[in-house]
Amino acid sequence: MTEELVMQIGTNALQTMIYLAGPVLLAAMAVGIVVSILQAITQINEATLTFIPKIIAVVLTLMVMAPWMLRIMQEYAISIFGGAGEMIH
Repeated sequence: MTEELVMQIGTNALQTMIYLAGPVLLAAMAVGIVVSILQAITQINEATLTFIPKIIAVVLTLMVMAPWMLRIMQEYAISIFGGAGEMIH
């Protein structure tokens, strides 16, 4: 296993992780910002108020993005297991 191959595998792993986590994190962040703005406008300082909307946003995002996420994970697994012969040498 060469250094270039190790770097390529690491880069692909990080890229896949960002692709998979990005939409969920962006949805949670967007909902958190909207709820925070609403809290600032109404002066409601309840820390637990943001959890339920964020959970709903994350679940909805996962439901919508699940097929795409599954395809990305399959492509990554196929590339890793398909290139296993190169990693041994």
